[in-house]
Amino acid sequence: MSNALAAPPEEIAAIEVTRKGGTMRLVFTGTWTIHQEKLPSAAVVRKEFSEGTPPVVLSFDLSAVKNFDSSLVTYLLKCYDLCHVTQTRFDLDSLPDGARKLLKLATAVPETTDARGGGQRRHGLFAWVGGESLEVVDEAKEIFQFIGECTIATFRFFTGRARYRWSDVWLYMQQCGSDALPIVSLISFLVGVILAYVGSITLRQYGGMIFIANLVGLAMVREMGALMSGIIMSGRTGAAFAAQLGTMKVSEETAALRTLGLSPAEFLVLPRMIALFVMFPLLTLYADFIGILGGLLVGLSMDLSYDQFMNQLMNAVDLTNFSVGMIKSFVFGLIVAVTGCLRGMQCGNSSAAVGLATTRAVVSSITCMIIADAIFAVIFNTLNM
Repeated sequence: MSNALAAPPEEIAAIEVTRKGGTMRLVFTGTWTIHQEKLPSAAVVRKEFSEGTPPVVLSFDLSAVKNFDSSLVTYLLKCYDLCHVTQTRFDLDSLPDGARKLLKLATAVPETTDARGGGQRRHGLFAWVGGESLEVVDEAKEIFQFIGECTIATFRFFTGRARYRWSDVWLYMQQCGSDALPIVSLISFLVGVILAYVGSITLRQYGGMIFIANLVGLAMVREMGALMSGIIMSGRTGAAFAAQLGTMKVSEETAALRTLGLSPAEFLVLPRMIALFVMFPLLTLYADFIGILGGLLVGLSMDLSYDQFMNQLMNAVDLTNFSVGMIKSFVFGLIVAVTGCLRGMQCGNSSAAVGLATTRAVVSSITCMIIADAIFAVIFNTLNM
C-alpha cells in the first residue's frame, strides 16, 4: 500500500549542485510543497560553501519545478543567509517571478533584535533615572491637560453649552446605580458583620457590648461606606469606563468625534462624570444602611435588643459624622470617574493596551482614594469634625 501511495518520481523534490568557476548553480526539480514527506536539506548547500573557497555568485534553475509554496521560499532564505555570511552575490534574476517576489517580501523587513530578548541594551543608573523622570513629566502633562479639558467641559455644562446626550447620562446612571446594588449590598453587609464581630472581641472584656452600635455606625458612616463603595466602583465602573474609552480610541472613534467638531471630553467623559457624581453618594447611603443592618444582626445575636442598638446608634451618629461620609462620597465619585476616563483616553492603539488601561484605572483610582481619605482624616481632625 505504501508503494501505491508514494509520489511519482518526477514529483519528488530534489536539488542538484553544479559549480563552474566562481558560480554555483542550484537546479531544483520536482514538487516543493509542505505536503512532501521529505524535502532536501540545506546541509548540502552549506557543505558546498564550507568546502574550499565560497562561490562568488549563487544562481538558480527552477525550470523543472512542478509546483512550489513557502517550503521552497524557506529553502531559498537559508541560501540567502549563507550568501550574506560569505559575501556571495545572490542572483535574484535567476528565480521565477513568483519566487522572487516572495523572497523580496520575506527579506524586506529586518528582524528586530529585541524580539528574542537578546538585543536589549543595559542602561546605567543615570540613564534609567532620566528616562523615568521624562516619563513622569509626560504623564503629568497628560493629566493636567485632561483635567483642563474636563474643567472646560464642566463649565460649558453649567452654562448650557456642552454637547452631549442625556440618554447616555441616564444609561450610565443605571449602570453605576441600580446595576451595582447587588455587589454593594453583599460587600457592605459583610463589612458590617466583620466590624461587629471584631469589635465584640475587645468590648466583651469590658462588658461594653452595647457599644457595638457605636463602632459599626461610626465606621460605616464616616469611613467604610464611602471607601468600600469606592473600591467596588473602581473595579466595576472605573475599569468599565477605561475599557470603553480605550476600545473607542483603538477603533478611532474618538478621532472621528474630533473630526466632527465634538470634544471627547464633553461627549464621552462628561456624561460619565455626571452619572457617577450623582449616583455615588446614593450608593454610599445605601452601603451605610446595609452595613449597619449587618452590625444590627450581629448585635441581636449577642443578646442586644433592637431598641438598645438603635438608641445607641442615634446617640453616636450625628449630622457631623454623616456629613463627613457624604463629602467623601462626592470626592470619591469624581476620582473614580476621572481616573477611569483618563486611563481610557491614554490607551494605546492595541488590544493589549486596553487591558493595561483597565488595570491602571483600577490601581490609580484606589490609590487616589486612599490618599484623599488620609488627607480628609487630617483635615477633619484639625476641624474637630
